[in-house]
Amino acid sequence: MNSSVLEAHALTKTYGTTRALAGMDLAINRGESVAIMGASGSGKTTLLHVLAGIVTPDSGSVTFRPAVGDAILLTGLGESARSRLRRERLGFVFQQGLLIPELTAVENVALASMINGTKRADAVQHAASWLSALGLAGMEDRRIGELSGGQAQRVAIARAQATGAELVFADEPTGALDSRTSHEVMDALLWSTTGQGRTLVVVTHDAEVASRCSRTIAVRDGLIVSSAVTA
Repeated sequence: MNSSVLEAHALTKTYGTTRALAGMDLAINRGESVAIMGASGSGKTTLLHVLAGIVTPDSGSVTFRPAVGDAILLTGLGESARSRLRRERLGFVFQQGLLIPELTAVENVALASMINGTKRADAVQHAASWLSALGLAGMEDRRIGELSGGQAQRVAIARAQATGAELVFADEPTGALDSRTSHEVMDALLWSTTGQGRTLVVVTHDAEVASRCSRTIAVRDGLIVSSAVTA
């Protein structure tokens, strides 16, 4: 049985005269946490966006292998199908959370499930259970501006999990946080992903964050230059 949840082969992507990806191969195993590191302009964020189906590569392929069902050639899907896949089967956590400030914490988390067709009452109940599990019980009705940076990121983490995504992408999820809050957010992120048998791919500049992951990949000039299991 193939243990990979995501496989990329010969990925290339060019922006103007800049080659962000230069023929990259990568396999992400089910249940692992992978940190992607590299200097600004190395291609790490482009890699994450291509793996997640946000950006289409110029050439190469990305295959998603869900736990149930057939493998999906992500790079063979149109924009509408990729959007649906991201909405229903993948989770995302970004540096600034990208939460909707007009909504409460529980509404932010429930929204993705509601878009996928879950009844509002059921979506809110499920969202509240995730917020509670991540230490935000009693804060369900607070708007994002009423939460600390770490609390807001835990809302974003809950949102990423609410639809049952088996693969979560995180782009600098602790980049705007102090070291103590960063540690707490990584605790929450790892518990809610690999701690539940899911898979995490995180782009980070922070060596401490990378050390918490099971594998670290270094990217330079659009290529993977090293891949090491974290001790």
